[in-house]
Amino acid sequence: MPPERTGALERAFYGLNDFHHATAQCRQVETHMLAVLDELQLTALATSIPGVTAVSVAAILAETGDLSRFDSARAVVKHAGLCPRENSSGSYQGTTTISGRGRPRLRTAAWRAAFGALRHNPVYAGRYQHLTTRTHHQLQPNQAYVAIAAALLRQLHVVITTATPWDPTLAGPTQTAEVSAA
Repeated sequence: MPPERTGALERAFYGLNDFHHATAQCRQVETHMLAVLDELQLTALATSIPGVTAVSVAAILAETGDLSRFDSARAVVKHAGLCPRENSSGSYQGTTTISGRGRPRLRTAAWRAAFGALRHNPVYAGRYQHLTTRTHHQLQPNQAYVAIAAALLRQLHVVITTATPWDPTLAGPTQTAEVSAA
């Protein structure tokens, strides 16, 4: 066997061992995160939002700390840096982006939780569909993901601080009364 191949196989073996070690450490951390949620008696509330795992909520709470320290749900979104920031000066109107201030790992945790919620939560899926297909101010897919992630943070704030399980009728679109022309 050529020496280059032997060396490549040895590096692959070490790489595979590193991968297995990292996977085991991730499982251990996830187990610890779930134990902390259980200890805080937040597991039932955390899993009340369909499509959002307890590990996702634990990651969000690890970055935010106690959600009751925030005055409002909007403050949590600002803390994550997911609030919109207008780029304008005088008569110049630039594009509106997210502020990007705040905690990048919290943004990442909310973003990841939003992906799961979009697949398994009809309220978030419907909201995403509405945001990307409406005729006025239609959002690009990434912009809609940011909006869903921000909504998820706001709703998680309410669920945790009020100790009330997530309710799809409250989280869904508001019902407007049809006005019939007489």
